[in-house]
Amino acid sequence: MTDYLKKTVPILLTLFLFSGNMEIYASQDVDSLLRRADSLRKAYVFGKSMRLYDQALEQTEDSVARIAIQDSKMLSENGLGMTDFVFQPTVVARHRFSTEDFYLYYPLRDSSWRPLPNILNSDAGHPFYKAIYFPEDMRILYYSAPDADGAVNIYRTDRKDTTWSAPCLLNEYLVSSEDEIYPMLSPDGKHLYFASSGLYGMGGFDLYVSSWNEDQKEWGPPANMGMPFSSPYNDFLFINTPDGKYSIFASDRNCPGDSVDVYVIEQETMPVRKGVDDIAQLRKIMALEPVDDLIRFDNSAAMQQILPEDVDTGTYTAKVAEVKTLRDSIYCYNVGIDSRRARLEENQEEDEAVRLKNEIARFEARLPFLQDSLKKASEDLQKIEMDFLFRGIALDPDQLMTEADREVEGVASNYAFMRMNPGEAPDIEVEKPVEKFDYTFMILPEGRFAEDNTLPAGLVYQIQLFNLTDRPDVTEFRGLSPVFEEIAPDGRYTYRAGVFRSYNDALSHINKVKRLGFRTAFITAFMDGEKIPVNKARSFERQYAVVTLYQINIVPAGDRLPDLTVPAIEQLCGRKDIARTVEDGRTIYVVGNFDDKALVDKVVVAVRATGVADVYPVSLGTKVLKR
Repeated sequence: MTDYLKKTVPILLTLFLFSGNMEIYASQDVDSLLRRADSLRKAYVFGKSMRLYDQALEQTEDSVARIAIQDSKMLSENGLGMTDFVFQPTVVARHRFSTEDFYLYYPLRDSSWRPLPNILNSDAGHPFYKAIYFPEDMRILYYSAPDADGAVNIYRTDRKDTTWSAPCLLNEYLVSSEDEIYPMLSPDGKHLYFASSGLYGMGGFDLYVSSWNEDQKEWGPPANMGMPFSSPYNDFLFINTPDGKYSIFASDRNCPGDSVDVYVIEQETMPVRKGVDDIAQLRKIMALEPVDDLIRFDNSAAMQQILPEDVDTGTYTAKVAEVKTLRDSIYCYNVGIDSRRARLEENQEEDEAVRLKNEIARFEARLPFLQDSLKKASEDLQKIEMDFLFRGIALDPDQLMTEADREVEGVASNYAFMRMNPGEAPDIEVEKPVEKFDYTFMILPEGRFAEDNTLPAGLVYQIQLFNLTDRPDVTEFRGLSPVFEEIAPDGRYTYRAGVFRSYNDALSHINKVKRLGFRTAFITAFMDGEKIPVNKARSFERQYAVVTLYQINIVPAGDRLPDLTVPAIEQLCGRKDIARTVEDGRTIYVVGNFDDKALVDKVVVAVRATGVADVYPVSLGTKVLKR
């Protein structure tokens, strides 16, 4: 939305040139306010940025600009709300990569990233979404691709015998007006992680997780993963490593435009989230500085996925790579120590000398640990070679060393990033989607009959066109869609257009129909498919509302809810009935009832932010309520 403002405000300035200098100065003040507000939002000073957005709104009368400013203000409001649920993780490593190939340094299966463009997504111009993760043996594929309007959505396709099913969107929860990128399944297949620039967030791409609802066979409403995973910058491509040790994601916070930092964080099954009011403390958490702890040094994580078909050979290859990486690490540390000693000899400033001495001491403290790790890895490698020799297994040293000589980054940190090979473009046959009939009222180049003449349940209005003895040709409807046909017992045909849920909605379209030549058209009403007088329908509409009722099911990891869960619910909707039940050995807390779907979604997001991953809404059906 900030980019939109950058385009909108200069246009407004040009328009105001014809309205006197005072208007020009006011517009420039608005521009300055917006720049300051955006900067404060990105510096996590959400409260002050909101006040500046309010000042900009007071000085702006243009409706388009006001919508853009209100959207930006909402990002700050969201950020302020997220400061109540902040997780402080243990950061193992951080390393900077190019946006063009950063994904290849994730510890995922080799040759499984399929760069764009390809048969599934022909657009290679996205600033961050560069490839689809598609291992050879995958049966269900989630990927992102642009729709007809250019927004990037998440699609699913399933492998059949020789083809893949027609790609389909997941559900309304996982679709926004902006982009959703890098969908990644958890190792157990129960959680879908992705990034979105259009869902509830604080700017740029935020990270989200959706949980699979086995009862409904659907992905549930996504929850923003909150701070520090999400930020006012661009955060994307989140995974948990299969060994359960690490969470990894990328972010461009504090990065040049052509690069991202990849963060490695110790995985927490039950992260503790707390409110953070101090901005300096919040910035420190969001900076995600890696810890300086030898115990957390791990070279094997980057090697674990290099497993050829022969598992024994793969184990040997990984061990060779580990030995090589450890040798590289020791070399890097020795070079670092030597360079700092040389600078210490030349430097006369006391503070700088102290800093260099501390760095030398820290590097020297690491060396024994690295040397012990190298000794152990070399011994393990020798044992594997002796075992192969004993079993008569022949090795191809050139091929194994090619695997071991892959590009490795970050060897001087607590984690080594090994570059995987990109895969080839997928050579698959994808079925074409079967288009579903769109029942939205439209005027098209050619009219269309409704695919199904059955009216939906509840109160419905339609615009009746005419009643004829003979069935007309579709061209006589002058572009109206959908047109419903009813055949009376005497053989006469009645035709009605549209499906409207309120009288005012039907009324807003009847003049369009009359202008097409249907001057005698009129509004008619139905209740559960039975025709009723329009006056009765309008009276019913004024007195009653048909709403869908929901409850929220919360399944904590243990028997009790986290301490922050109930306060989070009460903060959004006041006190609600919370019932505790046990089903199939699982403790379930049921919250409800709700008649506001938007509020339900907010509560689900808030509960997930308190550390409960398994939370989902359940529809209880519709109910007629007196207004």
